[in-house]
Amino acid sequence: MRERQATVWGIIPAAGVGSRLQPLAVSKELLPVGSRLDQGVERPRAVSEYLVDRMLLAGATKICFVISSGKSDILDYYGASVGQASLSYVVQPSPAGLCDAIFRALPLIPPEDVVLVGLPDTLWFPEDGLSALPPRELSFLLFPVERPELFDAVVTDSEGRILEIQVKRPDAATRWVWGAFKLTGAALQQLHELWCQRNRCDRYIGTLVNEHIARGGVALGVRAGHAYVDVGTLHGYREAIRLLTPRPPQAIAAEGERQGAPGARPL
Repeated sequence: MRERQATVWGIIPAAGVGSRLQPLAVSKELLPVGSRLDQGVERPRAVSEYLVDRMLLAGATKICFVISSGKSDILDYYGASVGQASLSYVVQPSPAGLCDAIFRALPLIPPEDVVLVGLPDTLWFPEDGLSALPPRELSFLLFPVERPELFDAVVTDSEGRILEIQVKRPDAATRWVWGAFKLTGAALQQLHELWCQRNRCDRYIGTLVNEHIARGGVALGVRAGHAYVDVGTLHGYREAIRLLTPRPPQAIAAEGERQGAPGARPL
């Protein structure tokens, strides 16, 4: 019997309340950022669509949104499918952290499948960044930022092995932060088992991965990202609009000259 080909899943934790951007009339994952053409008509684009597109580009054919009970507007917006991917939805009953949200999708995912995880209120480039991650290893897509203390900074050795993930530390030792990660369903199950052994104390994936590494596990950090914005703040929202705004070639060339590289865009 021929072995079943592994499915690529996307997990999108979207149960957060978005307190930093309130008041909002919609879930923060549906905040309009930029636009798209729909049958020749320009329409607003939800911020989470950018992550969905990047997962589709990386081969995802199944995507699971983890939502709270009050976020049925996400289900209404996306429905049953997008592109080549079928969609499913699971509920996180209470805001118990990122680890809890991600593991809510675990019962759907066979161990041999591949899993992509990203944050729906972020915008990052390049669009095909997930393709830089190895096919079946726990690996994080890293981006350089100006204020790493606001994110999860990822310290790696010279070969890209992660030494530590520094969760929102004021003294972050690197400006490289993670924006998405990839692993197998089996590895996700192992992280879940470790999380349960630790009495589910980890709210952030970074502290759980640190324990995984301390026990002899391996995780990789891939510095393939160019730009990363957290759209969950007013400043980040403005920066995302700037990042998506087309600029004349003269402005791009001028920035490149200032940076010492033609076409370079500062973070």
